[in-house]
Amino acid sequence: MSRPSVQAPAAVVMVRPHHFSVNTETAQDNAFQANHGDADSAQLARRAYDEHSAAVAELERHGVRVHVFEGDDAATPDCVFPNNWFSTHAGGHVAIYPMKAMNRRRERRSDIIEMLKTRYRVQDVIDYSGLEPDGLFLEGTGAMVLDHIGRIAYAVASERTNPIALERFCTHFGFEPMVFPAADARGTPIYHTNVLMCIGTDFALIGDGMITDRARRKEVVARLEESGRRVVRLTEAQIGAFAGNAIELQGRDARLLALSRTAFDALTVTQRATITESATLVPLSIPTLEMAGGSVRCTMAGIHLAPRR
Repeated sequence: MSRPSVQAPAAVVMVRPHHFSVNTETAQDNAFQANHGDADSAQLARRAYDEHSAAVAELERHGVRVHVFEGDDAATPDCVFPNNWFSTHAGGHVAIYPMKAMNRRRERRSDIIEMLKTRYRVQDVIDYSGLEPDGLFLEGTGAMVLDHIGRIAYAVASERTNPIALERFCTHFGFEPMVFPAADARGTPIYHTNVLMCIGTDFALIGDGMITDRARRKEVVARLEESGRRVVRLTEAQIGAFAGNAIELQGRDARLLALSRTAFDALTVTQRATITESATLVPLSIPTLEMAGGSVRCTMAGIHLAPRR
């Protein structure tokens, strides 16, 4: 078994969607969302439910502990992406985040927080959702990609990543904020950092060419390299295929990189070889879920808490 890493959680929370649809409230600044056209809504929801269930089963087969909650509130089309509203941290800390879209604020669930308190050692819960009335948003580990080892919070500047909220989080949780601008070739800003990059224990994936400030781009890549990680550079096309939206997990026998089948297919043979030097690639087929503008990383909230014995 590979050595445990604070970067790779051995357990995750996932929310299985019962009423999946593409969220119209988030479409304005999420260029990754797809129009489902004339697809029957019930059929779309069924496909999403089945894809999610199969992904859970595959993760469990590899030894990841998955806490599955049912997303049966029809008013929360993005409930399948719980990583945006809460995160967990070593030492028993939990953060709850302020969300930009009104209907996404309904995703916050006390039963998930209570499960964490029951099954894991939770020392405190810091709730930033009170920043919403002031328009200060920080959408969790979508807005931030956290280097849990080097204590750096990488963050693309956007309406979903307010610098005041980010500073508060970093001060509370002991991270150094590293903010940078990023956009696609059309000039559309990247809405969440976790579609642009992924940090594993020994490697990092990043679409660094989309960081629009050249000096900042060099600084970000340098910090990743200084941490001892091999940097796998992704093209804009690979970012569009969600190759950056992956998460390293601790499985039964090895660390894993969970990513979508779309993302896996977009990686080159050389890129896959670099990753597999330290993590087993686990592609999950979720094409319907990806229509909502997020992929595998978005569907999982990692648990960095010590389990109760």
